Amino acid sequence: MTFPQIHHNNISEFLNRAEIVKETAEQIMKDFGMFGVEITFSGDTSHAYDELHQQLIVQISRLVEQNYDLLLSVLYQVDITDREITLAERELPYYNHVEIIAHQVIVRDLKKVLLRRYFKQKDTGETLEANGI
Repeated sequence: MTFPQIHHNNISEFLNRAEIVKETAEQIMKDFGMFGVEITFSGDTSHAYDELHQQLIVQISRLVEQNYDLLLSVLYQVDITDREITLAERELPYYNHVEIIAHQVIVRDLKKVLLRRYFKQKDTGETLEANGI
């Protein structure tokens, strides 16, 4: 019983399960909503990454230009470190800095969702597959 490893090249494996996608979107909306930044999700799980990524790019760009301190607070809430951003920049050279941050938000909130599911199934004795992981 091990926690699934999430990398930049396998994120789509986890974002193809409707329940996980919805929980990840809800986590992103919650994290940003705490700071008055609105992120929405249409519910279309087949295009969730692109939908969320584009919205995050817009909102993060706005925060970079208008309220950098608020962006830092959001990133602290999401739990994204400079080290993770630097590593992602090396692994995703085709993304610009804002796209990297948006991607990292999705990855980190996906990890939060999977971690909750992992410990829930561990407590109840369910298998990872039964829990959608």
